[in-house]
Amino acid sequence: MNEGKAMPMTFGGRPFRPFDADNHYYETIDAFTRHLDRRFRRRGVQVVKANDRPMILIGEKVNRFIPNPTFDPVLVPGALDPYFRGEIPEGVDPESLRVVEPIHAEYRDRDARADRVGAQGLGLVLLFPTLGCGVEEALRDDVPATMASLAAFNRWLEDDWGYHYRERLFAAPMLSLADPPAALAELDRVLGLGARVVCVRPAPVPGADGRPRSLGDPAHDPFWARLAEAGVPVAFHLADSGYNLLAAAWGGPARYDPFHLDPMTKLVISDRAIHDAIGSLIVDGVFGRFPGLRVMSIENGAAWVPLLVRRLKKLANQQPKHFASDPGDVLREHVWVAPYFEEDVMELAGWIGAERVLFGSDWPHGEGLAEPTDFVERLGGFGDADVRRIMRDNLAECLGMPADER
Repeated sequence: MNEGKAMPMTFGGRPFRPFDADNHYYETIDAFTRHLDRRFRRRGVQVVKANDRPMILIGEKVNRFIPNPTFDPVLVPGALDPYFRGEIPEGVDPESLRVVEPIHAEYRDRDARADRVGAQGLGLVLLFPTLGCGVEEALRDDVPATMASLAAFNRWLEDDWGYHYRERLFAAPMLSLADPPAALAELDRVLGLGARVVCVRPAPVPGADGRPRSLGDPAHDPFWARLAEAGVPVAFHLADSGYNLLAAAWGGPARYDPFHLDPMTKLVISDRAIHDAIGSLIVDGVFGRFPGLRVMSIENGAAWVPLLVRRLKKLANQQPKHFASDPGDVLREHVWVAPYFEEDVMELAGWIGAERVLFGSDWPHGEGLAEPTDFVERLGGFGDADVRRIMRDNLAECLGMPADER
């Protein structure tokens, strides 16, 4: 089926270009400062130098989410693939897989990236942050600085990438629900500029009073209603969700450091955040109130899906009056899931249906695929129609694209 890495795939003798639900850029050093309200210069994201090396301060504290905010050099795409597959050759030090190279133009320049997307045989990609995935948690105790910092970031994103550039690059603005009226205002603003997907952290929502809220709290209903009305999906992308606090209860570090996770921290954190985020929307009845809301889980894997479905089924059996309909069916209707490359995609399809499985490569991250379309290698047990669904049509449907654009 795959006619080569730079060639379109075919279905029924007709070519098609896959739609990749998980791509990234590497932010420029001023991504959070270029448009930041001067009142938050110290409370938000700062770039400083220490021993002639740039460092990131967030909330006036050193932040290690990204140790080298210049991203130069940066990991080679797919360098860590054997590590995440659990296929490191015997005798090979896992650290030796961290091969780096100078940053490429397509990681920061939208024209170079759009050209590369075409050369990779792709039709379009969703673009998510790298450094940006760690900012909201670092500012969880300062809601005004959170909202100002993400608003500044979105303006940078509009400058450098746009929300649907050349109809190949669909960048997702980052939104926080910490201040519900401000969140709705920012959502309206980015929708007005043509955003086709938005990114929200899978995590409890910080509150100005220090008390977090569920994503399904009624305070957020205007936000979910607006997304449902606009037909724009929300993507819950892997981020620092604050779950290191759980690891700290077991003696681990309280702050997230993605490059130095000890085994116990990995075990405790795992995919708990996305499990709880999707669960909160279902248990709190968000999809019942807003049946048009569509959700994507991106770069969270798929191992959480059967666990959540089983737990929801048990809850519905124990407390049937709390659930207006089968919660497993609610998940299958409203949630699209991008599995990790190394996972059993057929098993995931058994839980949610092939029509809810997304292809995502995580390119150009080191833990992603060196060539995005190599994902099709995991679809050997599917028929051609389902391969096309997973590689293209499911994302097109989730984005609300008309049938003739799919």
